[in-house]
Amino acid sequence: MRKLTLLLLFIAFVYGCNSNDHQTEFKKNTDMAKSYFKLHEVEDAEAMFEYLHPDMEWHMPGYGTPLGGIDEVKAALLGYQDNFEDLSFTAEYWLPGVNSDTGIPDGSTRVYGNWKATHTASGKKVDLTSYHSFEFKDGKIFKGGDWFDLGGMMNSLIPEAPVEKDTDSE
Repeated sequence: MRKLTLLLLFIAFVYGCNSNDHQTEFKKNTDMAKSYFKLHEVEDAEAMFEYLHPDMEWHMPGYGTPLGGIDEVKAALLGYQDNFEDLSFTAEYWLPGVNSDTGIPDGSTRVYGNWKATHTASGKKVDLTSYHSFEFKDGKIFKGGDWFDLGGMMNSLIPEAPVEKDTDSE
């Protein structure tokens, strides 16, 4: 019985230490993701690019879009910054991510939140609910993605067609 108790205490100790490591990594990585979003708000793409791992794989938000690499992510960031102003992100909550094979926390981070901006060409306001996930390698964003209704957002920016007058009734 004593051996079983000692074994259980050892397992609890190892799990507790491991859990603290993941919590520390989660905090560090969440702070990095928050800084990355702040740079997006001030439209500092070059500084954002420093956060990206050269071998990254990213889930792009467009329907049917394959995984993007660093070049696709950079182009998307520049596209948003060229076409929108007053970018701001409000996080609803940040959550720890897990290893997709084991389901065990791994220090990655994810966030549910809301982007607001003004479309430069139309002047229309954007209010977009989103989900983002971030995995890290070598201290840089390596994997993850952006999930939101890109098509709906873009459709909302199409100028409304002018209403034609009914000339037959005049």
